[in-house]
Amino acid sequence: MSKKKQLPPEETQENEQVPEEDGAVDAQEVSLEELQSQLEAAQKQSEEYLNMAQRVQADFENFRRRNNAARADSFEEGARAFIQTILPVMDNLERALAAESSDAALKEGVSMVYRQLSDCLEKRGVTVIDRTGEKFDPNLENAVMQGTAEEGEPGTVCAVLQKGYQMGDFVLRHAMVKVVAE
Repeated sequence: MSKKKQLPPEETQENEQVPEEDGAVDAQEVSLEELQSQLEAAQKQSEEYLNMAQRVQADFENFRRRNNAARADSFEEGARAFIQTILPVMDNLERALAAESSDAALKEGVSMVYRQLSDCLEKRGVTVIDRTGEKFDPNLENAVMQGTAEEGEPGTVCAVLQKGYQMGDFVLRHAMVKVVAE
């Protein structure tokens, strides 16, 4: 057995307490500082994750908005393309109505089909470009003939040879017109 030197009880308590207090304070300070730095690091990481999540959410909202706009544009573009294919049918129905016919029932049937098709186009926002007597506008009309001074004022549309159509601000087909020469 080893012999241990025994100190008086007063010295033992003081000697033992001092190292314990110093060690305890240091351990608490280190632990507190360490925990505080870990907390700060966790808060920074949390903020980074929150910012990243907000960016992803904003990107998704932008994507959704762009997608909806592209879908609506595609739908309108498809509708315009389809209506452009129907316009020659409208022209032929107008020619059939203008032609002389002894069959009143046939003429009435063609007239009904023409009105029904006209109503459908009107519901889709299609309007006829008819600017007879107005100043020629190359954005709406194609001048294919020149008129004389007796037909109207110079630079104005004196006759529409083929109707033009527009859907909103989009010109589906320019009107073919006769313009009085200047």
